[in-house]
Amino acid sequence: MVVLLGDRCPEYGGQVDVEAHIETCSGILWRELEHSGDEILQLVIQCAEELPHKSTLYATLVGLLNLEDEEFGRKVVDTSHAKLQDALDSENCNNIRVLMRFITVLMCSNVIPPSSVIEVFETLLSSATTTVDEERGNPAWQARADFYIFCILGCLPWGGLELAERVPDDLDRVMTEIEAYLSIRKHVFEPAFLPFETLADDNKDGGQDFLEDLWERIKSLSEDGWKVDSVPRPHLGFESRLVTGKSYEFRPVTCPEQPDQPSPSSDVMIGRQRHEAELKYPQRIQRLHIFPVSKTEENMKPIDRFVVEEYLLDIMLYLNGCRKQCAAYMASLPVTFRYEYLMAETIFSQLLLLPNPPFKGCYYALVIIDLCKALPGAFPMVVAGAVRSLFDRVNDLDMECQTRLILWLSQHLSNFQFIWQWEEWLHVLDLPRWSPQRVFVQEVLQREVRLSYWDKIKLSIQKAPGLEELLPPKDGSCFKYGDHEGDHSEVVEFSLSNELNNLVKDKKTSREILSWVEENIIAVHGHNVSVDVVVQTLLHIGSNSFTHLCTVLERFGNVISKLGSGQSNEILVIEETSKIFQNNAQMAAIAIDRMMVYRIVSNLSIVTWVFSPSNVEQFHTSDRPWEILRNALNKTYNRISDKRKDVIFAEKSVQKAIEAKVKAQADLDSAEALLEAADSEELQGQAAIKLKRLKVAVDRMKQEESSEQESLEAKDALLSRALSENEVLFITLYRCFSDALMKHLSVDLTEKQEDVLGPDHREPMSIESEEPSAMDADDDERRNQRFSKSNGLHSQAEQQWCRCTLGQVRALTRKYATEIWPHIDKIDAEVFTGDIHPSIVKAVYSALRRPL
Repeated sequence: MVVLLGDRCPEYGGQVDVEAHIETCSGILWRELEHSGDEILQLVIQCAEELPHKSTLYATLVGLLNLEDEEFGRKVVDTSHAKLQDALDSENCNNIRVLMRFITVLMCSNVIPPSSVIEVFETLLSSATTTVDEERGNPAWQARADFYIFCILGCLPWGGLELAERVPDDLDRVMTEIEAYLSIRKHVFEPAFLPFETLADDNKDGGQDFLEDLWERIKSLSEDGWKVDSVPRPHLGFESRLVTGKSYEFRPVTCPEQPDQPSPSSDVMIGRQRHEAELKYPQRIQRLHIFPVSKTEENMKPIDRFVVEEYLLDIMLYLNGCRKQCAAYMASLPVTFRYEYLMAETIFSQLLLLPNPPFKGCYYALVIIDLCKALPGAFPMVVAGAVRSLFDRVNDLDMECQTRLILWLSQHLSNFQFIWQWEEWLHVLDLPRWSPQRVFVQEVLQREVRLSYWDKIKLSIQKAPGLEELLPPKDGSCFKYGDHEGDHSEVVEFSLSNELNNLVKDKKTSREILSWVEENIIAVHGHNVSVDVVVQTLLHIGSNSFTHLCTVLERFGNVISKLGSGQSNEILVIEETSKIFQNNAQMAAIAIDRMMVYRIVSNLSIVTWVFSPSNVEQFHTSDRPWEILRNALNKTYNRISDKRKDVIFAEKSVQKAIEAKVKAQADLDSAEALLEAADSEELQGQAAIKLKRLKVAVDRMKQEESSEQESLEAKDALLSRALSENEVLFITLYRCFSDALMKHLSVDLTEKQEDVLGPDHREPMSIESEEPSAMDADDDERRNQRFSKSNGLHSQAEQQWCRCTLGQVRALTRKYATEIWPHIDKIDAEVFTGDIHPSIVKAVYSALRRPL
């Protein structure tokens, strides 16, 4: 009944009378307080933390229970204080925010005096102001200071009215101090972390950042008398009773000290601290503005948007493990206006949040699916409108956001029989191959094929049959030796492939097959032919399914590994893998990924192959090379993460072994003292036996400590080696990006120039040129305003290639910033020096939040 408080459910007779729910629940809990007070206390606090959209209900419940049992009210206040202090010390953003709101609504129910709430506000305000002070603080940690101010402002829709009535002077003082803080902090402008280029332009031209926007909404609320229709106020129904209850002082809290400013100060040290601060105190939402304000904020006051967003974000955060209940709560918020458009925009804002969304994309896909089922008359059309709006603006969409949107849309449509108005997108066939809209439709269709099968997807686009051109080829495997017709050399290779196939069918061991390869192929036809025949044949055998492929690589991976020893040979293996699966991007990505898992090829070889000329030409027309690159980097990151976990576990084991040894030694010393003090032969005999046993135990503990210490040293060495390899990987990656981009970007432009891609400053590039359609002319013209005027159609393809490649530089740098920062000095020295183009440096530095 506590969990379901305020919900329409059988426990409360199927009615939604909040006041009746609270009265009923408080009566039941009051009778149980004497026997189960601690359990009830923990349950109420947990509900307030994990169902914060109902915090006003739980605060009112606590207020009524406080009337009957003052000890319970005092414990709620003390527990809330302990949890808030712990959250501040551990820098747990979500707990800080939710507990701040809870103590505010407890004040509304007269459980906490308003002076205590003001004191907490001023404590956070003082810490924030000190942090951004150039002399006394550390402005690199402005993210934490901004978060503290956000928490204070975020409490005011729930308790501003009571504070204004009971302590108006104190509230005015807090508002004045917040305004003073906003005047000295730095405006947050991070174009590399905005989903749209147009949002970056608007923000740069004087737009508000997230904290400034919230401040304007709070000022509007203050001018409106602190009345918020979207925040339930159930305590008003019990006000005459609650005012008679006892209030309990909320003891002062302390904020953690910010790290000292780096000395000597450098942009690298400041950047590292800023990155650490942003990781611990991330921005909660970045509004997309998919729909017009007239739709998202229809019949709302400015503050209502913030409140509804908080409801939605809290529900998605705390109910991520039960998506059905999550969708049910999201569909039934306690507001009187329609909010479907705002709900869709909020979900997509989370899906496309940079650098990382709170959850995987599939979670948001499931939430949207369940909402479509819960609100069949409204939400599906809103989602469709969001897709159309995002598609219209896909040219300005960040590259990583494009990938997320493609993955989400293909998964979403797979749950609705792939039904979509594909004829609306037929015009993409008239656009160039490199057009972002055409590439978007192409990638969605290809991802759909992965989730279903080719014929099913072809049937789904029967109203737009022309889009079949964008589907991948139906035949997935391009086995080179499937047809024995050709010149003499090809016939010979066909014969060798057939013989190798028979050896596998005869279940020969990998050692026998390797011996046969060395004798019959390498010795006679050379190394390149052996790689060609072996890789093509074995992968063709495993091409039927993912399971077949993994089985082949597990059994015969050492054969391929033997042929592919050395980076140049590994690249040959990857190239042959790509050739046989050239019509099946999924199998190519899986095969190369599995080869990296089985140590057949290295991440360096994959990176080098991705930047081969044949792949570079696809950078702006296909996601295929980028998917393979992302997989390789992600696999490397996961390996290092696993090694870090191993080291942490080993450190804990060493500590436990040391503690066990110390305890055993203390027991031994105590036994020796007893032996010396024994005054009879019987006692001496007993002490001697115990002493002998304890000596054995101490020796065993020492051996265990030594063993654990050796294990820790070995794991430390493995981690150090992995980090060294990671440094080489990122240096190689950025060098490859630089080499590819420098061929097409001028080196004589200055950093101050916004347009670094003008055709007058570039060398020609061998990218296929296609004439853009009239339907895309206006869009191209708008986008090209940020670039120098183009004199030929060829340069437009080149501009798009440069946009895509620089976009991937930003995306990969953002995602792996934590791994890149430890090696940034080496990367600077070996890559970002000399004639490096400023646009490359700008892409990397902006993604690292590093000053230029």
